[in-house]
Amino acid sequence: MMPASRSINQDDLRNHNLSVVLATMSRSHAPLSRAALAKQTGLTKATLSLLSDILLRNEIICQLEPASGTTYGRPSTPLAFRSGRWAGIGMQLNTDGLGYTVLDLDGSVVMSDWHERAMDDVDPNEIFAELDQMMQSVEQRLSETGYTVTGSCLALPGLVSNGNRLLVARNFGWHDINLNQYAVVSRLNASADNEAALAAIAQIPGFAAQRTAEQWPIGSYDSFLYVSTDIGIGGAYVREGQVVRGDHGFAGEIGHMCVDMRGTLCRCGRHGCLETVAGRRAVMIAAGLADAANATRTDLLEQLVATWRAGDTRAALAVEEVKAALAAAIASTVNVIDVSNVMIGGLWSGFGDDLRADLERRVQSQILARDAVRVRLMFPPVTVHPSMYGAAVEGLRRLVRDPMRFVTEE
Repeated sequence: MMPASRSINQDDLRNHNLSVVLATMSRSHAPLSRAALAKQTGLTKATLSLLSDILLRNEIICQLEPASGTTYGRPSTPLAFRSGRWAGIGMQLNTDGLGYTVLDLDGSVVMSDWHERAMDDVDPNEIFAELDQMMQSVEQRLSETGYTVTGSCLALPGLVSNGNRLLVARNFGWHDINLNQYAVVSRLNASADNEAALAAIAQIPGFAAQRTAEQWPIGSYDSFLYVSTDIGIGGAYVREGQVVRGDHGFAGEIGHMCVDMRGTLCRCGRHGCLETVAGRRAVMIAAGLADAANATRTDLLEQLVATWRAGDTRAALAVEEVKAALAAAIASTVNVIDVSNVMIGGLWSGFGDDLRADLERRVQSQILARDAVRVRLMFPPVTVHPSMYGAAVEGLRRLVRDPMRFVTEE
């Protein structure tokens, strides 16, 4: 028997249409008039007028000064997101510290902070207590300045299932943790997600917050593979502007693709994972800049780049091994999912265009359809704590996805 379909009532339809309007505004480079919004959304002018009035009364959008330069008729009045009213909170626990970003619906960063510290095999109760203390003052400041928090999200370097259960974060030494037990998560009603997926969301222009007017390497509906490189290596596949999650939400774990069957034992229990070659800990040891006890220090990155550029033999060999492993893993992934755009974020995005171009050539040479398909490898536009930024965008996404939850005046 087929399941009974749920009827759509007027509130459902209005919520959908409001969501379409907000999503269209967020993807636009510039503010749009009612007429332009009606044209882009396919809604009638009467419907668009009604919806825009609801958004104006609830201070989600505002009217700007009428546009000049029209020869005939009344000048159009652009609509824009109201600043200083709605914010999303992004938090992150990473292998080198913890912090937060608060993002306004207009795309501006309201406040942000990062506390660097070693996070190997840390006590989750201790870390979540520290994050809780950090966020309490943030919540108070947002309340005092008139912000309403639309949503919060926590980025973690591990596998997170539905219901905020962290299955494993191997670089933390954490296993099977119900994240809802922590005050900061429950109080902010925060969702948790994999850091690579959220870093990929940060690269999608206009995913929730207002799209910037700056040049962006991809469009809002473009598909791309995002590779996050740090101590751990993660990934995400974005298909037509949405992250592909897989059956269980764990898609994108490119860091545990095997690149050497006889390689180093990985924390996941397998040998020769990409992470054991191209991860920050592995490459610092291979380049002779650190031993296992201090290989996670963030200040070593500048030393690695400098010694590599200076032609240091150990650094050059370590980077060469990384490029070979990354190219093989990326090419294999591209051959499976058939995508033309690849972003390399994190550690390896700091090595400049020479490394990027070389890596692109290596990937292209290993693509099965290399005579017909051109792979474009790029560094991401959002590079400063992209997972934390993406988590804040995901928090704002709740308003864009379900605006009627925030409407008090119709």
